[in-house]
This record gives sequence, C-alpha cells and structure tokens, in this order.
Amino acid sequence: MNKAIGYLLAGVGLIGMGLTSAFGQRLVPALSVVPKNFILIPSLILTGVGIVIMIITSKGGSGKIQQAAKEVPIYQGEGKKRKIVGYRVEEK
Repeated sequence: MNKAIGYLLAGVGLIGMGLTSAFGQRLVPALSVVPKNFILIPSLILTGVGIVIMIITSKGGSGKIQQAAKEVPIYQGEGKKRKIVGYRVEEK
C-alpha cells in the first residue's frame, strides 16, 4: 500500500467529521436531513484506517541509511598489534 492512500482516507474522514459539526451543517444545508451518526461513524472509521495505513507503510521512521554493500576491514599486522588500514567492499 501507499502512504498517500492513508493520507487520503484520513483526510476524507476528517472532512466528514467536520461536516457533522454545527458549522458543517450550516455550510452544507442538505446534510441536515441525514442523522449525524450516519456521517460521523464512517468518518471515524476512515480516519482510523487511514492512520493505520500510514503507520504500517512508514519505513521505520528512524532514518537509518543502509549501505549498498558491506564493507570489510583490511588489517595490517598480527595478533593484538594489528591495525585497520582500510576497508574493502565485499561483493554480494
């Protein structure tokens, strides 16, 4: 799924919740005939589903950068006296 779908569903749900308010009833007089629960409950569900989709499709959120290839250290010397002198890219 795409994160944009989550934003769209959450946005539609928020708009629906706004239409159930007193200002929304004055803004769209045709909605005053429909009971508020018929608009409010699906709007809450859409908002919740949109938020869940956004959380699921997020890529961890930690911002970690993964390396394209693993780097392996190149050592010089033996035993405890060895030092890292460079890195080599290990082919996959």
